[in-house]
This record gives sequence, structure tokens and C-alpha cells, in this order.
Amino acid sequence: MTSQSAVIAVAIFLAAHVALLIGLTTPDKFVFDEVHYVPAARQMLGLTAPQPMLNPMHPPLAKELIAASIAAFGDNALGWRYPATLFGALAVVAIYLCGLALFRSQGCAIATALIAFFNQMLYVQARIAMLDIFALGLGLLAIAAFMNGFRRERPQALFAIAGALFGFAAACKWSGLFPLAVCIAIVAVIRLMQRWHTLFADAKPTDWYRPDLWPTFRAHDAVLCFALLPAVTYVAAFIPLYGLSPSDLLEAQRRIFADNTTTAIAGHTYMSSWPSWPLLARPVWFLFDKTADDNVAAVVFLGNPLVAWPALLALAVVLRDFILARRWDAFLIAAFYFGCWLAWALLPRTLGFIYYYLPAATVASLALVYALRREGLPRWLLWAYVGLAAIGFAVMLPISAAFVGTSMQTFNRLMLFQSWI
Repeated sequence: MTSQSAVIAVAIFLAAHVALLIGLTTPDKFVFDEVHYVPAARQMLGLTAPQPMLNPMHPPLAKELIAASIAAFGDNALGWRYPATLFGALAVVAIYLCGLALFRSQGCAIATALIAFFNQMLYVQARIAMLDIFALGLGLLAIAAFMNGFRRERPQALFAIAGALFGFAAACKWSGLFPLAVCIAIVAVIRLMQRWHTLFADAKPTDWYRPDLWPTFRAHDAVLCFALLPAVTYVAAFIPLYGLSPSDLLEAQRRIFADNTTTAIAGHTYMSSWPSWPLLARPVWFLFDKTADDNVAAVVFLGNPLVAWPALLALAVVLRDFILARRWDAFLIAAFYFGCWLAWALLPRTLGFIYYYLPAATVASLALVYALRREGLPRWLLWAYVGLAAIGFAVMLPISAAFVGTSMQTFNRLMLFQSWI
């Protein structure tokens, strides 16, 4: 990373962090699944009875970070939610780094970060004490490292960083394993094609596959980067709770596996299935409180329609260029988008929520920039679209941040479809 990129990354982090902090402590009560994760963090601090263990169905790292924040800032709304703002800002920086790796342009990378922020999903999830934003921030940093190493002759260092970060992401929530699986699949496919001596008859410098890719990257490097390092960093998160007892560590994994692979029978008001998430068919109401006769404080996890829906067209462009032109940047965008989204289709659980789509939706900002920077399109078009996304973000802010508040009339106007209610 150049010094200019480092300065821009710090500026993006600070700007995003400040934006996420505004009104963070409203409301000063639990919102949605904070009721599960904050008590678990309190238990880690010894503030509640040690047994039974609370929330054993998820790995501990994100809850440990929430616990550290409660110890630093107190057992209050700021203490619960502050770490989420840090990792939300990290996620914005990470998608900037992804854009820099793919587009080699500061302007395009900054536009990617802005679109990801204006998609509303990241903003809402980064202001609540849940696990997803922690896995997102760490997972996107890992993806950025992988993308930066993809075209290098010696990718070992960057792939190792990616692997370690994927382990930490999985230690927050097991969905952090999805992009790691994508990386493993990419490396396996490329190595298999090289072993078969595959050649493209009309080979081009922009091809996603080359027979000379990573000439010094050996099998043991792959095992180290994408198996051993993730395992080490993942297990490290459990040691503060379980020590070095192999039986306790294995039992913790068994409990997590059992819960996350069991088909859910009971329904949920806001449940939705994975095919519906890109369409924003069913949002989740994190908060809906009447503050006056005609005013409400609302937090709806939905997504900005001016970002989410155009992203589907951009992804079609990405798929076309990957299939027909074999472009490496289109290949990586498609791999991580569809890998993070379609992985949910493989799980036997029937209980799903649109916020599971957050990683794929954030990666989709890369697809939008990819499509809008194509040769032949005016340069101003990308920034005009960023402005349009910002307008959509501003319009939806009253239902995304409780501190803003809104009237029932405005709330009903923003609920465009019956399925959103």
C-alpha cells in the first residue's frame, strides 16, 4: 500500500467511524438480538452467573470484544455498541482496499467505499451489538488481502494475512468461513488447471487463469495460508473461555455445529429465504417504538433500493465479462459475491434473515463500480450514481437510525411493499 493509499484509508476510517457514532446510544435499551449477545458479554465479565453458558451457539470473539467495550465504557448503550462502529468503519476501509486491488484507481476505490456505506445495510448493522459486523469487517479485510495477492508472483505473505483474518472472522460467526471456502476453491481450481496444463488459445493479460500464476506458491504454502493459520487464529479466540483443554474446545465446536446445522422448525416474524434477499423482499425491523402520538423511532434492516436493485444489473455485466472475456477482476467479484450469498442455500436451516446477505451486498458495490467504469461510459456517470445512492441513503435515514425519528406518515410512505410491513 502506498503512503497516499494509507492516508486515504485512515481518512475513510475516521469519517465512517464518526458517522456511525452519531446518535449511537439511542435507544438506551436492547435492540433486536442485543438481548442475546450483550448478556453473553456480561457473563464473560463475571457480571452474571457463570452457568448456564449464554449464547453457546456462536464463537466467542465478537462477544469478547463487546465485553471489553463494556469494561471500558460501562454497561450501557455506548459500551454495547461501540465495537460495532469500529468494525463497521473497518469494513468500509476494507471494501476501499478491495476496490484499489481490482481497479487500480483511487477514485474508483473511494466510490466503492461510499456505495457500500450508502447501501444502508452496513450502516444499520454497524450500530447494533450483534455479531455480523465483526465477521464482515474481518472477512472483507481478508478478501482485500487475497485480491491484492491474486496477481502477484509471490502471494504468500498476503494470502497468509488473508488466512489469519478469515480465522478471526470465523471466530466471530461461522459465516466468516464462506469467503475462506471461496479462496480455497479458487486456489484449488487454478492449481488443478495448471496440473492439467490448461491453456487459453487466445490468452490475454487480463485472464483470470494463467499457467504461470503463482510460480513459487506450493501446496504447503496453501495448507499454511488457508488451513493452519485460520485454525490457529480461530482457536485462539476460545482460549480465554476454555483454556487449552482439547475436550472443552472440541465440545464447544460440537455445540456450535449442532445449532447451526439443525433445521429450524419454529417460524419468525421477519424470517426470509436466501433467494429473496437481493430483491429486498422481507426486511427485519430491529426497532419500532412510538415516541409520540404520530412519531416513531425505527431501525429497519432493509438496504438502499437505489443500490441493491441496480447491483443485480451490474452483477449481470460482471458475469458476462467473466464468462466471455475471462477478466480476472470480474471473476473475483463474482466468486466472492455468489460464494457469500449462495453458501446459505447449502445449509439445512430454514430460518434465515436478510442481514445474512450483508457480506454479499457489500461485495456488490464492487460490481456497481466495475459496471459504471467500463470503457465508453462518461467518467462523471460513476459519481452521479454515488450521489444518487447518497440521496437514497438520506431518504431512508429516518428508518435506519432511531435518533432521527420520523412520523408514521413518512414511515408508511417508505414501506413501499406489503411484505416490508
